[in-house]
Amino acid sequence: GEALHWLACALYVACRKSLVPTVGSGLMEGNGVSLTRILRSARLSLIQFFSKMKKWMDMSNLPQEFRERVERLERNFEVSTVIFKKFEPIFLDIFQNPYEETSKPQRSRKQRRVPCGVKDLFNFCWTLFVYTKGNFRMIGDDLVNSYHLLLCCLDLIFANALLCPNRRDLLNPSFKGLPAEFHATEIKASEEPPCIIAALCELHDGLLVEAKGIKEHYFKPYISKLFDRKILKGECLLDLCNFTDNNKALNKEYEEYVLTVGDFDERVFLGADAEEEIGTPRKFPADVPVGKTAARAHVECHLQQHFEKKRSFAPSTPLTGRRYLREKEAVITPVASATQSVSRLQNIVAGLKNAPSEQLVTIFESCARSPMESIMSRVKEIGETFCRSYTQSTDEQPGSHIDFAVNRLKLAEILYYKILETIMVQEIRRLHGKDLTALLEQDVFHRSLMACCLEIVLFAYSSPRTFPWIIEVLDLRPFYFYKVIEVLIRSEEGLSRDMVKHLNSIEEQILESLAWTRDSALWSALQASENKVPTCEEVIFPSNFEASNGGSGLGHLPMMPISPIIHPRVKEVRTDLGGSLRRGM
Repeated sequence: GEALHWLACALYVACRKSLVPTVGSGLMEGNGVSLTRILRSARLSLIQFFSKMKKWMDMSNLPQEFRERVERLERNFEVSTVIFKKFEPIFLDIFQNPYEETSKPQRSRKQRRVPCGVKDLFNFCWTLFVYTKGNFRMIGDDLVNSYHLLLCCLDLIFANALLCPNRRDLLNPSFKGLPAEFHATEIKASEEPPCIIAALCELHDGLLVEAKGIKEHYFKPYISKLFDRKILKGECLLDLCNFTDNNKALNKEYEEYVLTVGDFDERVFLGADAEEEIGTPRKFPADVPVGKTAARAHVECHLQQHFEKKRSFAPSTPLTGRRYLREKEAVITPVASATQSVSRLQNIVAGLKNAPSEQLVTIFESCARSPMESIMSRVKEIGETFCRSYTQSTDEQPGSHIDFAVNRLKLAEILYYKILETIMVQEIRRLHGKDLTALLEQDVFHRSLMACCLEIVLFAYSSPRTFPWIIEVLDLRPFYFYKVIEVLIRSEEGLSRDMVKHLNSIEEQILESLAWTRDSALWSALQASENKVPTCEEVIFPSNFEASNGGSGLGHLPMMPISPIIHPRVKEVRTDLGGSLRRGM
């Protein structure tokens, strides 16, 4: 390929590895050359950069830590791409169309300032978002949190446009969130600015409670900090005399951030050359001429493939376990599917406590030895480990904030007690009231179930801490974790299609590689069984067994007792054959 492109990769590595002495604070990592400038000089798009960079890291044998940095960068880019796609339509919903603005007349030297136009507003709002997101690294890589942060930025800009005496022309008069008296009177400056978070959540699939939480606990204090540091100033951000300064100061701060952290400059989405620089199309559908240029179609196809290859936002359909999948839901965007899986999860646990219900307590008490105390203390101990690991920064990712850890944990605990109860009720029916003490005292079962519930919650929030993160921090063996997955899927009706796909793909990862590692529990289980592992003949129906003579396979084996309990996995693998037989069972 293009030699210059490889040089750009090598240069990025060299720039990030260098340490520069600074005044006062000792050493600064990186030498202040931005990735965006390197890519511009080499005419390399971001998407190409990521695919070349992976090969470059292999060829130049870079340490794991650097690879993780690039992976984090790529994930950040994906989150931003997805969010920018949401940003445009929401902005259009609230404000005038920035693409229809008439060009400004040439102004003489005397008129220094010119009121901010819709396009300036659009750029200012996005820059405020990417700067704020960069400041909260712990929420930046979580798609749901980042999206709510974007809604907070839009809410702030809207309030300023509304309260500013002469900036109402920026607003879209048909926006559903406008206050009732908008068309009639002027709003008095003393009034509290209206909050449109609720309207935005309703119109554009946000989660109200979470968005409000981010606004109150993160966004508002942070904006007042920007006022204290004089980066933002004025009663109204968009006022004639303030906007130019605010815009300049914000851009300058963000540039500094990009250079020190070495991230790509996310304002690249706003530029006229965004398509070339990112490798993505970004005009509104309405603007696309009918005869698409070949280059354009190529670029779109390129982007599409890039996101299809990445499994970070939608799991692909697994090979096994498909019978548990529900019908496809009509979900349009990754943000919608992420917020929907969170609200689906909240519906499953609505009205339940993160403690055993009365029925579950009764089941515990009916046991020969009540397992209640050990179960409660185990959940508490797992919770502490989880919160500690979730908030800890590692080379791979910045630690998250304790509030988020506690919130995720609480959802998982509710789910754990709910599913444990369902399983116990099923077991009582199956065992006709035999004592469940032995079952309820199995430590590894509870740990695996709790870990699985945590994985479900992390997946719903599209957290970057995906499997096998959870079993690593809880020190669980994949072999045992595998056993609870199907039990859980069968017990919880409310799981979304994507969630079931995700759990199935974990099952496949374990079957395919994790169960066979050197320290796997599988080997000790084999030793304990003195290698009396059932043969495939013993577990597959005769009719499903492929005889070597090419016959149907019936009659090839001696008549063996057909076990009424067939392992469902076995059933699935061969659905094409004994279908009728299965129905008969």
